Amino acid sequence: MKELQPNSRFALCVENKDSEDLEKRKIYVVVPDEDAEKDGYDRVVDESGEDYLYPSSYFILVELPLEAQDAMRASS
Repeated sequence: MKELQPNSRFALCVENKDSEDLEKRKIYVVVPDEDAEKDGYDRVVDESGEDYLYPSSYFILVELPLEAQDAMRASS
């Protein structure tokens, strides 16, 4: 898997229709991708450990405390 960027965001999965590599109610890392965002997609590091495009409607962006962000990055 690619090293996470310091400006990565985090999102709660609320939908996983036809996506075996996403789990509802789990927090994922969102990798910055302006082109994807313009088209209504988020680049998310899913259960496979790789980043893929998913509809933005599958996620709610969340703010995590710094300690939680560090833990998410360390576990990747």
